[in-house]
Formats: sequence, structure tokens, C-alpha cells
Amino acid sequence: MTQRFDVRVPLPDGIELAAWLFLPDDAERPLPAITMAHGFGGTRYHGIEHIARRFSEVGYAVLLHDHRNFGDSDGTPRQDIDPYQQIADWRWVITYLGTREEVDDQRIGIWGSSYAGGHTLILAATDRRIKAVCAQVPTVSGYETGLRRVPPHEVRALEERFNQDERDQLAGKPPVYVPFVDTDPDNQAAYRQQGAVDFYLNWAPEDKWTNEVTLQSNRRARAYEPGLWLPRIAPTPLLMLVAKDDDVAPTDIALDGFACAREPKKLVFMDGNHFSPYVQQFELSSSVAIDWFDTHLKTAQKQ
Repeated sequence: MTQRFDVRVPLPDGIELAAWLFLPDDAERPLPAITMAHGFGGTRYHGIEHIARRFSEVGYAVLLHDHRNFGDSDGTPRQDIDPYQQIADWRWVITYLGTREEVDDQRIGIWGSSYAGGHTLILAATDRRIKAVCAQVPTVSGYETGLRRVPPHEVRALEERFNQDERDQLAGKPPVYVPFVDTDPDNQAAYRQQGAVDFYLNWAPEDKWTNEVTLQSNRRARAYEPGLWLPRIAPTPLLMLVAKDDDVAPTDIALDGFACAREPKKLVFMDGNHFSPYVQQFELSSSVAIDWFDTHLKTAQKQ
């Protein structure tokens, strides 16, 4: 059995991040721990709690947080995504987790999916407090992905929209928002894939998430390159889960990125699309992650 506790993680700028702390009832303490967060625009309510519970049930303290501006966390503008701010915040989450008396601060692993999977690559390469990383269907190259999402003849107009939004904000206007998911190509949503529409709209309660995102979030996403850090993760052990039919974090881009990583590393190539690991492939995705963390966290000795 495992228990879930509501906690707030304080940040130096006064923001507090909402999080759930999962603790197993019958496990020797201090516990190895896993810090988790969702991907682009996702919250704790988007099909991820059952993964955290699964980790905790096998003996881990698990901290699952909402990024700033999302879910129950503080921050404005709402539904605004800055990957490097999220990474900076996550470092403080790791610090907070390491101060918990239930946690062995020498045995902390990190798990992230999609956009947050990209965050884990940077954090694992730059923060040696992390002793093992699991990156599930991670973002590897915003630039390469952007080339596939926006036709070349539309790029100039999109960049002008970005620029005009910044000029307007400088003049005191609110940020422009676009739909987060929408299959209508005229609405210029962040995601148009049917799988994304089904996933984002069917999980989170309406009072926890709205179907919109700032336009500038998309600009930052197009410039986000976590794959550049893959060769620098070693000697921290890296597990990467890649879906065979991923058109959100494209399969071939992820495989090329994994090839650049150094040992110790492991690739799990699974059937399905970007959202399959949460539901259809949950048993596989959670089991291989547990095996990885067991190997590199449970057997580690406190230094």
C-alpha cells in the first residue's frame, strides 16, 4: 500500500509548486526516491498518477509536481511554458525532495515524459544528485520537430506572429493564446494529432486545465534542444523509452539522439504512439522503469 500526501514546494521567487508525495507503508527508510513531472502543458491529472503510485508501491518515495503556471501550482501567465524555467524549478524540487526525512538523498532518480523527458536529459547531464534517469518518449530536438510541424512556406508568417505578440506585450497587452489541441488546421493549435486531442481533453478536470497555451510557449518549444546534452549524461545511467509510431516526439529523432548518448544506457522500443505508454503500454513502460531504478537506486549504497 502507498499513501498520497499534498505538499507545496517553495521556490526562491515566492512561487509554490503543487505536488503529490507518495510514500509506501511498509518499506525501510530512508527510501530511494523518484522525482516526476509531466510533459508539454500536462498536469498531475493527465494520466500520470497511476505511474507514480506504481513506483511507490514497490518501495519508492515519489514526488510528482505540477510545473509553474499549470494545474495547482502558482505562476502567471497561466498555461505558459518556458522549458528552462521548468528545469530551474525542478532543481529546487530535487533539493526539497532531498531534505525530506523519509528520503535517502544519495538515491534520487528522475522520470519525465515527452517535454519533461527532454528536461530530464538536461538535468541528468548537469545535476549529479540524480543517480538514474528514465526519459519516456522524450523531446530531443525542437528544431527538427518544428520542421515537420510547420511547412516551410508558413514559417515566416508564424515568426511574425511571435514578433507581433512580443511587441504587443511590451506595449502592455496580454499574451496571445492559441488552442492547445484542435484537429482544425485553421486554429493553429499546438497539437493537431487525434491522439493528443483525446489524451489532453479526456484526463484533466476542467477546473485544473484549459485547452489553451500562450503563443510564446510554441516559440520556445521550437528552439528547445535537450538532445544536445545526451552525450554528457554519462556516467549517470540513462533509460530511454521510444514509441515506434511517435509523431509528437518523432521516433527517428529520438533514436538518433539515443545513439549519441554514452554508456550506461538502455533503449526500450515499444509499439504504439506517443501516448501509448500511459495506457496501452503502461505495464511495459512502468515495469522497465522500475527495473531500471531498482538496478541503479535500490542496490546503491548511501555514500
